Amino acid sequence: MSESFKNWEIILFYLVITAYLAGTIAYWLTNVIKKDWMGSLATGLTIVGLAGNTAAIILRMVITQRPPLSNGYEFIMTFCWGIVAVYLFSEFKYKLKALGSFVLPIPFLLLVFIVMKMGPEERVAGAIPPALKSQWLTFHVITAMLAYGAFAITFGLGMMYLLKLRADDESGNLKATSWISRFPSLPVLDELAYKIIGFAFPMLTLCILTGAIWANYAWGTYWSWDPKETWSLITWIIYAGYLHARLMYGWKGKRAAWMEVLGFVAVLFTFFGVNYFLPGLHSYA
Repeated sequence: MSESFKNWEIILFYLVITAYLAGTIAYWLTNVIKKDWMGSLATGLTIVGLAGNTAAIILRMVITQRPPLSNGYEFIMTFCWGIVAVYLFSEFKYKLKALGSFVLPIPFLLLVFIVMKMGPEERVAGAIPPALKSQWLTFHVITAMLAYGAFAITFGLGMMYLLKLRADDESGNLKATSWISRFPSLPVLDELAYKIIGFAFPMLTLCILTGAIWANYAWGTYWSWDPKETWSLITWIIYAGYLHARLMYGWKGKRAAWMEVLGFVAVLFTFFGVNYFLPGLHSYA
């Protein structure tokens, strides 16, 4: 493996974490310094971070000659890419810069986790385990990346909804001096979260289905109640419950926002908690 490629990979990693931190701060300042240039700076830094994230993933693929999906470091880098890519799409489509204040800290903290908890041996591009030598893994991770990235957006929207609801005065009108006054209206936040979950839920379903096919290829069974499989199902049930309650019982507003937050907590536990507290067949990631 070329030493220069390894060096570039390290440089790209720290470029990404710096860009995501700077972008997070810029989004926070956008809520205080109500200037268009600050919002443009925040978006620009996020784009730089995504470009670096993309380059780091491609470089890892060049180094290993395989999809970068064999260890925790590679999965987190891919997870961050999914969050930021879906976020930027949402920002440009819905003109929601305030959402970046809640979403961009997530990939930054994920990368901080790599720095704090993963040693060099966990970041190295090693040989791929036999269980991962399947094209179904690629489809499984792509659908997971899109689903989890979108769920991170709905987490941000849920937090915005709850903060805006709390900041409303007794007459139902938000005080004009509050930075939360820049948030969209409560119905807009609620409806947007519903639309994004409507996209993410089928992706999560495909993630579980392709994971089952991959499991049968790797271990000879479609479902073994491995901790990660179980928590993926729990996450699926939470979002299925959200959609069912909304469609059948008209759940909107505060209850829906809390389910959006709870759902993403389940996503994070599926991604991290299972690996570190409930080891199983997915212990490599």
